[in-house]
Amino acid sequence: MQWFGKGSNNVEDGRGGGGGKIAFGGGIGIIIVLVGLFFGKDLSGVANLIPTTEQGTVTEGVPENDPQAQFISGVLESTEQVWDKQFAEMGIQYEYPKLKLFTGSVQSACGSASSAVGPFYCPGDNKIYIDLSFYDDLKNRFGAAGDFAQAYVIAHEVGHHIQNLLGTSGKVQAARGRLSEVEYNKLSVKLELQADFYAGLWAHHAQNLKDFKLDAGDIDEALNAANAIGDDKLQKQAQGEVVPDAFTHGTSAQRMFWFKKGYETGDFNQGDTFNSDRF
Repeated sequence: MQWFGKGSNNVEDGRGGGGGKIAFGGGIGIIIVLVGLFFGKDLSGVANLIPTTEQGTVTEGVPENDPQAQFISGVLESTEQVWDKQFAEMGIQYEYPKLKLFTGSVQSACGSASSAVGPFYCPGDNKIYIDLSFYDDLKNRFGAAGDFAQAYVIAHEVGHHIQNLLGTSGKVQAARGRLSEVEYNKLSVKLELQADFYAGLWAHHAQNLKDFKLDAGDIDEALNAANAIGDDKLQKQAQGEVVPDAFTHGTSAQRMFWFKKGYETGDFNQGDTFNSDRF
């Protein structure tokens, strides 16, 4: 992927700041993206972190001599341009998310979290949080290398922001107390797969941006990342067996299917994972 824009104005660099212990309890739900089973356990319990207002040292923008952070800023800018247009077509004004870079641990409106949680989106402050060391794990532990695999992660996170703006994630969170864990997990899978679809839709429309260029193999990198982080594959690697009732993000095949569907159709209306039998 190549991006020739100036980068997003909505990146906060908090690397070296923040910190604290994870605090469990009530509060705003945090949407964990991609890594629910990376370390052999379902981390969706982080969805009930206690809200906090503590922050570390933060600067606006990213250093010019930091190519990876500059790349992330460019990806975010491209999502802003794509979703601006998509929302305008729906007669809605798109509200940009913030993206905060951190190292080690971070405070959000949803609570504090360590980098072990992986990238996440907090609806309490409309921010995406990522420790860039996550990409080392994505490449070295899970075999998902490439700049477009990294872009897919950000686009998926932005997909959760879209769900928050449209009320989808709120409806899923509201159902949590009414459903069994198994039934709620099924809703969680549909939410995650829709975010994968939105990531694919972004890739489809980003091709038409004047500052964006897909390189050969980019889409394969995204599909490889989606394949690497399927619940079935991660469970098999972590515990030697697959437990479908514990799925929270979808199988490798499902995640690839929905990203590819978003990319191939570019049609927002094709992303209703909640009423699809493709599960």
